[in-house]
Amino acid sequence: VFDAKGKTFRDDWYPDYKAQRAPMPEALVQQIEPIHEVVRLLGWPVLMVPGIEADDAIGTLARVAAASGHKVIISTGDKDLAQLVTADVTLINTMSKPPERLDIEGVKSKFGVPPERIVDYLTLIGDSVDNVPGVDKVGPKTAVKWINDFGSLDGVVAAADSIKGAVG
Repeated sequence: VFDAKGKTFRDDWYPDYKAQRAPMPEALVQQIEPIHEVVRLLGWPVLMVPGIEADDAIGTLARVAAASGHKVIISTGDKDLAQLVTADVTLINTMSKPPERLDIEGVKSKFGVPPERIVDYLTLIGDSVDNVPGVDKVGPKTAVKWINDFGSLDGVVAAADSIKGAVG
């Protein structure tokens, strides 16, 4: 699964999305089509869906496959995909040494929150790689504490007036 060329719905939602990212180096651009061809020659389909990122297609495929009774392994180093982990969906990062495998307990251990709270966690801390701001002065430790104390991002928002300290 690869990103299609062009903008996605995220660019419409947030025009500064990925605005600080440098363009892909030309040497890598030249490798993309040959990579697609090698994948096809291996007998695997190549999927690129205009208007969405590869992550969105991967997430959809993972959810549909798991719902139909399949065990799913997603090979990625992308922390955003930790939100997909369930009893039937596991992540493996083959680029880390040793390869990192994230099941539900692995996500909790790595991030401090369960997979169903990864979106809340990332919303609070932001993502500098994608140029997505989080809550000012909130880092991973504060995000984990608040989510654990208040249950969810909605719980944090509901309790905002009672949160103490400079960040609160």
